[in-house]
Amino acid sequence: MRITAEDLSWSASGTPVVRGVGLDIAPGETVGLLGPNGSGKSSLLRCLAGLRVPDAGTVRYDGRSIRTWSARRIARRIAFVEQDSGFDTDLRVADVVGLGRTPFRDRLRGPDATDRAVVAAALDRVGLTALAGRSWKGLSGGERQRAHIARALAQQPYGLLLDEPTNHLDVKHQWELMELLAGTAQTVLVALHDLTLAARHCDRLLLMHQGRLIASGSPAAVLTAGHLAQIFEVDAELTTDAQGRPSVSYRGPLRATAPAPVPVPVPAPLPVPRQGTS
Repeated sequence: MRITAEDLSWSASGTPVVRGVGLDIAPGETVGLLGPNGSGKSSLLRCLAGLRVPDAGTVRYDGRSIRTWSARRIARRIAFVEQDSGFDTDLRVADVVGLGRTPFRDRLRGPDATDRAVVAAALDRVGLTALAGRSWKGLSGGERQRAHIARALAQQPYGLLLDEPTNHLDVKHQWELMELLAGTAQTVLVALHDLTLAARHCDRLLLMHQGRLIASGSPAAVLTAGHLAQIFEVDAELTTDAQGRPSVSYRGPLRATAPAPVPVPVPAPLPVPRQGTS
């Protein structure tokens, strides 16, 4: 599925958050969405997922505007994984993942054999088969995040939009998740903070700053010393692996030159009274 946006803008309480963003993600492409906190990544993803109505611009799936689409129709095309859903329930893990089948079921019909097979496959893809019968409340943060990803996979969408899905995951599961996303035939747009992880697994990177899309291209073209200094305000060293993909090592934050200290006036010593003579 091709995901496009044309001159997309969205504001919160009159403050622009997404400013005139245009993008085109090809079918089957895995694209990383980068930018510092507050750059508009989460809001852009929500607009693309149909969860927020943009103030201006258009979102299209395979060339068709979603402006008049129902939530159910969108959910049959796109799955969205939030950064932190705050979801809490007494359901079993398999039942939570099964919520991904909701767009394909009538309200009065329970899960059938197809639904159960899809849920089992999704749990297997994220390594949670052994936890299928466990209560949701007994999961760790990382296990919950993997279950949310399994729920998205159970939707069998044509596209996946993920907002910092590696949060709460240990290093092993971060890499396994990115390998899963990079290897899927689905169109993927994933917001990430780990720049090296994004460079290693994404076909292309998008860089946002202050609501605008300021760079798009290969990992080597987007992750430059200039962008790291100007946008992320860090002093970093860039090296490349055998495939020419960049790896980022941080020396530390860039700091503005400190102003010269203002001398504090020292009060003159008080005169010492003379002692009288005898």
